[in-house]
Amino acid sequence: MVRKIEQKIVGYKVLKDAADAQSQDSRSEPEDAKVVHLHEKLERPEMLVGSTYKIKTPLSEHALYVTINDILLNAGTEHELRRPFEVFINSKNMDHFQWIVALTRIISAVFRKGGDVTFLVEELRSVFDPRGGYFKKGGKYMPSLVAELGDAIECHLRMIGMLQDEGLDEHQRKLVAEKRAQYESAVQESQPQSASEFPETAQLCVKCHTKAAIQMDGCLTCLNCGESKCG
Repeated sequence: MVRKIEQKIVGYKVLKDAADAQSQDSRSEPEDAKVVHLHEKLERPEMLVGSTYKIKTPLSEHALYVTINDILLNAGTEHELRRPFEVFINSKNMDHFQWIVALTRIISAVFRKGGDVTFLVEELRSVFDPRGGYFKKGGKYMPSLVAELGDAIECHLRMIGMLQDEGLDEHQRKLVAEKRAQYESAVQESQPQSASEFPETAQLCVKCHTKAAIQMDGCLTCLNCGESKCG
């Protein structure tokens, strides 16, 4: 139908079909919007990949088995990520069943929230047992069983890349190697060997919580992390 324009034209626009407009919007959508991030509304897949860590402490006759299951996000793309999704703890010892169930549910809920969950490691490792802690194999001090759970979570987060192992720099590695060599040469061969890789007389390091600090050249030096009072 022809319509006569009797007024002055002050502007115009081209109308598009709804399908064309939707297609244009989808093309202009940023690529980052298609990246799936972990959040609490994300449904659990039918299958998750997990790892199980064994914790054997002198506090109990039976070991604890900590299983952490991970979800794989954006599989096959450059944005592929492996993130912890849930945790389970199993043991023959049922004395602490209630708090173990409560703890696993809380940790799993934090995992599913997404974001930076690495703070859990320090929160758990800062829990101290009023009855005292214990030394695990290798001479590392654990202030409580909960702290060792945090240690297992830290190990898992490092494995999937959420935590980076800073390690020792070249100077620290050289210093530790020199101090270890000096100490080993000074120890009598008749002295009985310890089950730990560090000397029996070693003290607890305040930095890495490992029983590996020894007196060398009048200064307390850690053979595990290189911490030294002399700098």
